[in-house]
Amino acid sequence: MSRGRGRAVRVEDGKHYRRLGIFIAVSLSLLGAAIFVLGGREWWQSSFTFETYFNNSVAGLDLGAPVRFRGVPLGQVTQILTSAATYERDVPLNRRREYIVVRVKVNVSAAEAAQMRRDALALSSRGLRAQTQLAGITGQQYLALDFMDPKKYPPLEFEWTPKYTYLPSAPSSVGEIVSKAQTFLASLNEADIKQLGQNLNRLVSDVDRKLAELPVAELSGSAQGVLANANATLVKLDSVANRLDSLVGNPALGQTLQNVAGLSARLRTLADNGDLDRLVNGMNEAAGRLDVLLGDNQYDVRLIVQDLRMTAANLRALSNNIRRDPAGILLGGPPEKIQLPAGAP
Repeated sequence: MSRGRGRAVRVEDGKHYRRLGIFIAVSLSLLGAAIFVLGGREWWQSSFTFETYFNNSVAGLDLGAPVRFRGVPLGQVTQILTSAATYERDVPLNRRREYIVVRVKVNVSAAEAAQMRRDALALSSRGLRAQTQLAGITGQQYLALDFMDPKKYPPLEFEWTPKYTYLPSAPSSVGEIVSKAQTFLASLNEADIKQLGQNLNRLVSDVDRKLAELPVAELSGSAQGVLANANATLVKLDSVANRLDSLVGNPALGQTLQNVAGLSARLRTLADNGDLDRLVNGMNEAAGRLDVLLGDNQYDVRLIVQDLRMTAANLRALSNNIRRDPAGILLGGPPEKIQLPAGAP
């Protein structure tokens, strides 16, 4: 009995350990899958890292800031260091460059990473530069990659061997403006500042004098005249608007519009049916025939016109004679003079 009970206990213990092992294996598998989904896959993903150096401030550029090539997202900033702490620990203080080291990580395939390493030197010689730029109006900076004039923006000088592929940089536009402003202010001496203050005072005095010389009363009168003319113009415009309202409200206008619409509809019907085209063609044929007729009987037409002119002249003379002597026209001429006998009373 004791042997059977011991064998049963060992079987139960084996099943318990087997279940525990399966549970641990499944848990580890789920944990690994979760880590891979939440970001652990980047451990096995190939990447390309390069670094660039700046000789001015990079204030506003933070870790994780985006890196873009002509606006296209490419990667992010992973480290912002100083050359003194990274490469110049054993260099004397007076010989340190004190550059700002910015490292960028680009997540690409292994083949693309190898190609970037091969092309980095050629791209740098063609003018590929890294430059900090502002992202909109937020003031946050990002790293922009673009091609620039390599003679205007040569690589910075340094004596160490970069840990990653080196890409030259170019000063930001904001930094250039600030640097030029600082240079201008530093170039001013006390005499220049005093002269500038005197010029400003003279300018203010001239402006005050010109303002005092302005004919305020005349300008005010002119302004009032302009306002009066404007008011009169507005009154006239109001009158015109009232007339337009009355014209629009007149029923005759509506009837006229209806008539025009009816006429337009009829003309459209004629045009659609082809009657208008036939009428125009008939007029063209009639004009052609008349032109031919006039050309063939040109001499006869000229004689007819001359006869008509002579007839008109005769009628005009007859009209003048009737006006002067209407009786003569009716009786055939003036009466003959009667000779009275001698001695007659």
